[in-house]
Amino acid sequence: MTPDAAWHAELAWLPDGVRADVLVEAAGGRLTAVTAGVPASAVPAGAARLAGLTLPGLANAHSHAFHRALRGATQSGRGTFWTWRDRMYEVAARLTPGSYRALATAVYAEMALAGITCVGEFHYLHHGPGGVPYGDPNEMGRALAEAAAEAGLRMTLLDTCYLSGGLSPAGEPVPLSRAQLRFGDGDAASWADRASALRPGPGTRIGAAIHSVRAVPPGQLGPVVEWARERGAPLHVHLSEQRAENEASLAAYGRTPAGVLHQADALGPFTTAVHATHLSAADIALLGRSATFACFCPTTEADLADGIGPARALAGAGSHLTVGSDSQAVIDLFEEARRIEQGERLVTQERGHFTAAELARAATADGHASLGWPDAGRLAPGALADLVTVALDTPRTAGAAAATALESVIFGATAADVRQVVAGGRQIVRDGRHLLVDDVPGALASAIRAVLA
Repeated sequence: MTPDAAWHAELAWLPDGVRADVLVEAAGGRLTAVTAGVPASAVPAGAARLAGLTLPGLANAHSHAFHRALRGATQSGRGTFWTWRDRMYEVAARLTPGSYRALATAVYAEMALAGITCVGEFHYLHHGPGGVPYGDPNEMGRALAEAAAEAGLRMTLLDTCYLSGGLSPAGEPVPLSRAQLRFGDGDAASWADRASALRPGPGTRIGAAIHSVRAVPPGQLGPVVEWARERGAPLHVHLSEQRAENEASLAAYGRTPAGVLHQADALGPFTTAVHATHLSAADIALLGRSATFACFCPTTEADLADGIGPARALAGAGSHLTVGSDSQAVIDLFEEARRIEQGERLVTQERGHFTAAELARAATADGHASLGWPDAGRLAPGALADLVTVALDTPRTAGAAAATALESVIFGATAADVRQVVAGGRQIVRDGRHLLVDDVPGALASAIRAVLA
């Protein structure tokens, strides 16, 4: 059990708005009391002072940890999503359980420095070269869970079913390429057998993922959906990231990807559609009516020239929005959140589609809920004791007023402005320094060099 702890926040974003002089108390890793308006003279001895704006821990709802090795390397020259994917496969081919654990530990430490306390890892790099299983068929997944623990994060390991290499012009599934053999289990039943051997831990929950309707044919969707439903586990899926995906799905199945998932009963409040960029009005209605989450990753979607998704339409239809760092082009959930609003502004040439509070909920409570942690993401008694304090005296945030502090953070702050991070009652970042991984830049550089050498 985590020792009793208390913090006194200069400002904190609570369910009813930003409040001043907030005493936050915790025991056993959970918040026991959150009281606004507590003067310094009444604060218990030993309570840590949190200068700035304190938020609930941030939830990174969509991550591919190993893509961090591509940052910068894929920004030179031109190319497409598909040429970027070829470079990504080259990195995937080089990873071993040991090198992946080292890289992921450093990446998750970078996330912690950015205020992230929980990550959803969309994991499909399952097997050894050529698709040969390791002695422990889940060795790569366990390496990721161990990496998150080393960095102090909670994780939902979204074990991904990935069976085919795409769809042919005639609409037939294409066999996995040599680079993709590491991702596949043969069929959905074999995927389910392997995934069933994964076990949750104190900071790890197990979910399922369908890579995409290109990679999992309709006849194979059922076992994945049933696996998740039987366990009450979250189910995530890449959806309509590229127009080419929609065209292939229509040619093969006569339906959009959203229509294919709807027919397979794969949509619903336990499901998250990642990207959801190129949707028809009927697709939006399907996702909204089923209360399917929609995870936007705007920095990746911009980096890969995917497009701008219909965030406001999805939210209006009934989907809760979340955010993710995806390809790790940057790791900054404030940037991801504000780009949802900015994307709407660019498309409509109008401002004011989402409030700062709505965007903050996407990065906190709704993100955690989509990952199977509904008890996180808010500063209220009973919630997991996750705190992120953002400085209000940096070049980006200086001059912030208490009344609009949340707006200053959501629309102006960056990951570099995070000063304190507490995850489950345990401080993992103090004064901008990671307490568990001593040299995060050095760990990243070393791990990336080892993978690319």
